[in-house]
Amino acid sequence: MNKVEAKTGWSVVQKARESNRFRALHIITEIIDEFIEFHGDRLYSDDASFVCGIGLLDSLPVTIIAEQKGTNTKENLERNFGMPHPEGYRKALRLMKQAEKFNRPIITFIDTPGAYCGIGAEERGQGESIARNLMEMSSLKVPIIAIVVSEGGSGGALAISVSDEIWMFENSVYSILSPEGFASILWKDSSRASEAANMMKLTAGDLKKLGIIEKIIKEDKEEKLIFKHLKKNLIEKMEELKEKKTSVLLEERYKKYRSIGELIE
Repeated sequence: MNKVEAKTGWSVVQKARESNRFRALHIITEIIDEFIEFHGDRLYSDDASFVCGIGLLDSLPVTIIAEQKGTNTKENLERNFGMPHPEGYRKALRLMKQAEKFNRPIITFIDTPGAYCGIGAEERGQGESIARNLMEMSSLKVPIIAIVVSEGGSGGALAISVSDEIWMFENSVYSILSPEGFASILWKDSSRASEAANMMKLTAGDLKKLGIIEKIIKEDKEEKLIFKHLKKNLIEKMEELKEKKTSVLLEERYKKYRSIGELIE
């Protein structure tokens, strides 16, 4: 991949979708100590496309909410290719409300092409579960940082991205839908996905310029060094956010999303 190609939206989409790309659990293993996973939404079942739990960021207790893809066909089938069901979002919300109760900051890892759109998911309230997460996260009284690992698609990503800051890995994408979906709607031709990707402003560089995200995590080193740098940045930012009064934290979060809304309008 040459330097010109590396800057196109489609080339970044392809990089984000590589089967050997690191996943949320890889990052969690490297930066979180004593991680304990929690299961189930206490209503229906446990959704394996979400890994949720608690652990230590250095010495700071945090809650982790992570969308998880597999690294091979077997794992992807178990993880539903990172496409959550309603019970996944409800599990995530259960853990986020618990974090608020015990005053634990929240880190979310976004890695999904979109929420699962099967009949069963719709019957169990897919849209409602995503909408509830958006509403609840906007007023959670603890610091929240959302990190886009590879694909951040549609409401499946938005449902865990309402946060004080959004960070993106350099070779990740964050958008309202997939390039294939965009091309299908705009031109009735999904084969024009590469053309759509180059129009959608879905790369980390595009979104940083637009003010949608706050930080780009460079991928110019080996993985362990990338994750070490990420951990250092998270510790520093969480300490900064924890110093803010709750009223200030919520007001700044509100203003952030009002300004994004005005930009979209």
